[in-house]
Amino acid sequence: MRVTELGEGVPEVAVVGGIHGDEPCGPTAIERFLAGDPDLERPVKFVVANEEALAAGVRYLDEDLNRAFPGSPDADTHEGQLAHRLASELRGSTVLSLHSTQSYAEPFALCDTVDEVIRGVVPHLPVDVLIETAQFTDGRLIEHAHTVEVECGLQGSEEATDNGYWLIRAFLTATGALSAPGAEEPVRTGAGNGEGIRVYRLEEKLPKPPAERYEVFARNFSRVQAGEPFAVADGSESVAQRDFYPVLLSAYGYEDVFGYAATKIGTLG
Repeated sequence: MRVTELGEGVPEVAVVGGIHGDEPCGPTAIERFLAGDPDLERPVKFVVANEEALAAGVRYLDEDLNRAFPGSPDADTHEGQLAHRLASELRGSTVLSLHSTQSYAEPFALCDTVDEVIRGVVPHLPVDVLIETAQFTDGRLIEHAHTVEVECGLQGSEEATDNGYWLIRAFLTATGALSAPGAEEPVRTGAGNGEGIRVYRLEEKLPKPPAERYEVFARNFSRVQAGEPFAVADGSESVAQRDFYPVLLSAYGYEDVFGYAATKIGTLG
């Protein structure tokens, strides 16, 4: 784990990348930001988490780090020990955690619950969507009371790295660590344009049966109606039992689920 601190005093703001070793956008965005020699108005901690998995180009070595929190110094796995160290580094901080996905090209934010910190930070980020993960937070960093997790874009893409860079700048501006996000900050159609950020709550997983070939029909954040097929596994269709909004829906992003079914609970901004 690589930790860089800028500014005088004890940091209460942190940016984390590299939770997953096959998602390089976070570490690369952090490096790009630090290379600009930023003039910060309060101390900030920048963390590249799973350096070993990043070097190997794999998601994790022993277990998924984002399912291993709070971890233990005596854990039997690399990620179990790393989770304990990372949680200690971030204790008492407001955190931006950068990820990428195989399911959606545009950045969107996730949180445990929409609390005062989330309401103060997320409307300033260049995102259109916020996901409340609710019951699906076990073992994840997002259980940290003040963590905003962001999917920056498609895994391995340059766009995800660019989005990550601007998300860092916007987050640091929202938390008072940076005076302005920058003249070229991307503008999206969410809170910044008065339309509000759409907020969804995860309700259930969408099981994916064992098969050789998968395909998804539905689009993330577009409503699927009851009785409508949304995916197929070796020719066998998965049909919606009720209306829902798909989130993180992809053919091969997860081993045992297509993604999640969510309900829309309002707007933020």
